[in-house]
Amino acid sequence: MTADFILRSALLGLLVSTQALAQWQLPPLPEPELYGNILINRTSTKNGVLPATFSHWSHRSKYTCRVCHLELEFNMALNSTPITENKNKKGQYCGACHNDKIAFGHNSKHCGKCHNGNIRYGIENADKLADFPETPFGNRIDWVKAMNTGLIKPANYLNEQYEAVTFKKNLILESEWSMTPDAIFPHDVHESWLDCSNCHPEIFNIKKKTTKHFAMSYILDNKFCGVCHGKVAFPIDDCKRCHPKKK
Repeated sequence: MTADFILRSALLGLLVSTQALAQWQLPPLPEPELYGNILINRTSTKNGVLPATFSHWSHRSKYTCRVCHLELEFNMALNSTPITENKNKKGQYCGACHNDKIAFGHNSKHCGKCHNGNIRYGIENADKLADFPETPFGNRIDWVKAMNTGLIKPANYLNEQYEAVTFKKNLILESEWSMTPDAIFPHDVHESWLDCSNCHPEIFNIKKKTTKHFAMSYILDNKFCGVCHGKVAFPIDDCKRCHPKKK
């Protein structure tokens, strides 16, 4: 093996690594207090109303993701759910809880709590999370550990008692990059927060042995794991959460 061959191989490896990093350009993260905050603006601006702000962290300590994204039929994609004030007042969507019984209701004295167009609204209350277990990314809260230690006990249903389907198997997602170890997907952790139908079959196809085109570039394009991770669930910057053998 000549020195020239070794040099060319090293340069080729560097080129491949550089291309991989460029392809996996991670999006910038907001400040921790804003991670998971969204502005709901499907029709608000069109109707002369300020968009409604929604903080995921202030709700997930009380309810699992399943309550809103299955039982109350909120789509995962922002601004794709046909929420209207009339439906809310009839007890649908936000109105299932915001009824002056579980949470503040839909009346004129509370409008500004939601329709303020300010994604920073309420972040002064984020200090309530100061004693929660920490992680280095996202809103820097380890919600799984908070649940497992009993620090939070989010309800898994709102109106009708729910008996979850259990599937405890961990999946090994083989990496095609020699520099990246395999990813591990734990079903039980996700079952604590979600229903099987939240992921299957729309996001992940379970009719085949594997999901076609499953790759980091697609996750960065908000597909597969990227539907949640990078928006509300911990961002993919936290490599070791999925690739535990990564150095």
